[in-house]
Amino acid sequence: MATTAPLLFHPLLCFSEAIPLLRSIHFTLFRSPTAAGPYPFHSPPIPTATGVLGYHTMSVATEACPSPKLHTRLRLWEFADRYVFEPVDGLADLFLSVDRTNGSMSLVEELPPRGPSTNPKVRIVFGVIGVLKLAVRSYFLVITGRDCVGSYLGHAIFKLTGLKVLPCNNSLNTFSAEQKKMESEFSELLDAAERTIGLYFSYDVNLTLTSQRLHDLGDQFKSLPLWRQAEPRFLWNGYLLEPLIENKSIHAEVGSEKVNVTLIARRCTRRIGTRMWRRGADPEGYAANFVESEQIMQSKEFTASYVQVRGSMPFLWEQIVDLTYKPSFDVVRVEEAPRVLERHFHDLQKKYGAVVAVDLVNTHGGEGRLYERYAKSIEPILSEDIRFVHFDFHQICGHIHFERLSQLYDQIEDYLKKHSKGEKMEEQTGTVRTNCVDCLDRTNVTQSMIGRKILESQLQKISVLGDNNTISDYPAFDADYKVLWANHGDAISTQYSGTPALKGDFVRYGKRTTQGILNDLWNAMARYYLNNFADGTKQDAMDLLQGHHISSVSRDMPTPTKGLIENHASFRLAFALLLAAVIFLIMSLRRENVTKMYMMIKIANG
Repeated sequence: MATTAPLLFHPLLCFSEAIPLLRSIHFTLFRSPTAAGPYPFHSPPIPTATGVLGYHTMSVATEACPSPKLHTRLRLWEFADRYVFEPVDGLADLFLSVDRTNGSMSLVEELPPRGPSTNPKVRIVFGVIGVLKLAVRSYFLVITGRDCVGSYLGHAIFKLTGLKVLPCNNSLNTFSAEQKKMESEFSELLDAAERTIGLYFSYDVNLTLTSQRLHDLGDQFKSLPLWRQAEPRFLWNGYLLEPLIENKSIHAEVGSEKVNVTLIARRCTRRIGTRMWRRGADPEGYAANFVESEQIMQSKEFTASYVQVRGSMPFLWEQIVDLTYKPSFDVVRVEEAPRVLERHFHDLQKKYGAVVAVDLVNTHGGEGRLYERYAKSIEPILSEDIRFVHFDFHQICGHIHFERLSQLYDQIEDYLKKHSKGEKMEEQTGTVRTNCVDCLDRTNVTQSMIGRKILESQLQKISVLGDNNTISDYPAFDADYKVLWANHGDAISTQYSGTPALKGDFVRYGKRTTQGILNDLWNAMARYYLNNFADGTKQDAMDLLQGHHISSVSRDMPTPTKGLIENHASFRLAFALLLAAVIFLIMSLRRENVTKMYMMIKIANG
């Protein structure tokens, strides 16, 4: 029996096979109303690959060479000397035994003897994410909670809601004081890792690949173990799986037709991190906050998919936290920018075809310097297949006129049409790469606009929408679609910045609201606090789980000898800033009420 581990999207691990975890972030999956993704169209719906974390509903009879099923439930026995994972879904008669002294694993046919002197703790777990080997101990990470959040290509998608770290090797007496100190610091990071959010997985379908690629791959590929099928860029627990290796969607009706829309975000693990602590690209061209968003539409036995991406400006730059609200942007090793950027776009071309890069940052100030570096560095590689479009979002749209994004669409409409070939059978031959500074707020508003235009085009091609109809003509569907993209943006933003996306009220309701503006103010202050006083530790926890061991793991965790003064000062500063924000909020509300009263009096007096 193979080991069961889900692939976490971020994918997951269970033992009958490793489960890949997907994280939108990190991969994220979102639920949303029915919709379509443009290319390609397939009729009947595209076949799916076997899943990620365990076992479930795919029919074996329909597959020539089905991949092994993953266990969906395991009984974890915690004996004094070992952990034993017992499948409880009737799929196997072997148990996975893990030695608690050294982390070694073996398959056994029965449980150890139990009696009054051996009273093991028993709990149900839903998969094994992987194994983390550190200097002193090994740790097993298991899934203790899950919620079904929707389906993807007919298969259930789960969100990880509970994570437990199981330590192996309790014999710390044989190690030096320095090793014990390092292990203690790593343990604190693992405590933070247990609170990681945004992990999604499936027992039946490979979430790390787009539906377009799944359709193009043959049965031989789909018969491979799940960990071999996974796209490494989007396999969050790939490093954790090594020792074990030998979305939500919306359903709606448009007129008389039923339409399903699924939106999936896959976060790349190559330069994973938090907002201020991961900016730009690394020397290999991997960009921070790089997320692949796939919108999938199913209706009238057609399936359509469209993929677009976001990511930090792909050259070496940073923004060091220094307690200011907006630290300065610094381009690092300017002379290397063209090489790093070229490597990044070469990789995009190999995976997606042609690329139009949409840059939304300001033309002036610190953002303007980044824009100038981006424009200058990309110029040598511009061609028919690589285009660069700068759109100063704040200058053109301000804080409320987001309908002016139509001006951006006018600039890229010809590109979108050129790279969707055919009538009802289409192939996506290019993608849109969007960025602002964080690749969160402005980016999500823009991507939702592009996704809407693409979806309308797809629905028109299969005659669900008339040539002159839009999604807005169907209010219920329109409202659900807006919520889908708003939730999508919030989830990606929460993983990277710690708060929901700003400007989310426009995506959610189609207009800016007073409550939305106030929420933006609060979230902006929350980001300031998290960036300065919390994200360093979160960054280190991510690095630890990805196998990027670091010599010092206490960037923002105060040491015992000097923590009290710094902590007290940080708290006072953060409290003062939050108090100032509240006072500003109250004054703004009072001013707004006074203005409204004045206008009412003026109108009453003619």
